[in-house]
Amino acid sequence: MAGKGARQEKVIIPGPMVYLPFKPFFLQRYHTENQMGPRMKSAHPFSHFVLLFSLNLLSTTSSLSHPGVGIVMDSKSNVYYTDLKHVWRIAPNGAKSIVVRNVHTHELSIDEKGNLYGEHLWYEGDVSRQWGHRVWRLGSDGTLIDLIPARKGFRDDYDDFHFVHDRSGAMYWADRGEPTIIRKRSPDGEVHTLATANFTNVRWMTVTSEGTLHLVDLHDLIRITPDGTVQTVVRNLANRRRSFLLTADIHAIMGLWTDTSGNVYAAVCSDRVVRKISLDGSIETAVRAQPGWTPSGGLVAPNGDLWLLENGGISSVRVRRIDWQGKSKVFD
Repeated sequence: MAGKGARQEKVIIPGPMVYLPFKPFFLQRYHTENQMGPRMKSAHPFSHFVLLFSLNLLSTTSSLSHPGVGIVMDSKSNVYYTDLKHVWRIAPNGAKSIVVRNVHTHELSIDEKGNLYGEHLWYEGDVSRQWGHRVWRLGSDGTLIDLIPARKGFRDDYDDFHFVHDRSGAMYWADRGEPTIIRKRSPDGEVHTLATANFTNVRWMTVTSEGTLHLVDLHDLIRITPDGTVQTVVRNLANRRRSFLLTADIHAIMGLWTDTSGNVYAAVCSDRVVRKISLDGSIETAVRAQPGWTPSGGLVAPNGDLWLLENGGISSVRVRRIDWQGKSKVFD
């Protein structure tokens, strides 16, 4: 189950909401200074000037957001994905339908019983400048309920629900600081410290059914075994690690997922490829994006098909399936 180690984007700029496929560098720096502490505060000398210029240029926007990574499959081979406006289902016969309307969720998860989980995040406007969210569950029987009713702030402000979970239902998340603590909540509610390390900037993460966690630490791929052993699998997984004006691209690597053999897949947005990392750390390019599209999430089906969530610019989202023969089919 892919999920986000980083917190939701908490940027307030007056005006209507728009969607951008990547967060501009000045918002990367804002987010870094306000959430990641002094170790991440270095910036280009002209960043303050560009920040002011960009805020003026983008004064018509209130929320600049990265793409969603949420795409999951149930035991009946239905695929669910988010386009940040609705949650869609692709049935085994290829038919598309909206299953949850009007929800802004970046992540999705599905449990062993086929229950689908997501959230809805919103900004209340420039008067109150308040954010709110709720967590919903679409049951395997089609019943939609709010698991966590509407409340102020962000999910990460409460740490009572996370999308990254293993087969037992245990949830995983990052508690940032110096050092960063990777925590695990058992199904009985008990919280454990899985690992503690001086990570740079924990971003997205995924966990296998058995509890082996992989996470993106800025541009590195990290593995944490169930006993808490921390291993750097790959350094600098993204080739293009800088956005314009020399700032680090914190969204260079987006969704992570695994297959039944233990291989890890990473949607490397900055390079517009999906990379496959074997257990021994060897890397290969699993697929390259088609012109005009960028991968942000994915999954490997039990039959070996690779399903990709792809973004093509302003509010343009599609799903692409690549079968074991390399044949591609687009669902848009």
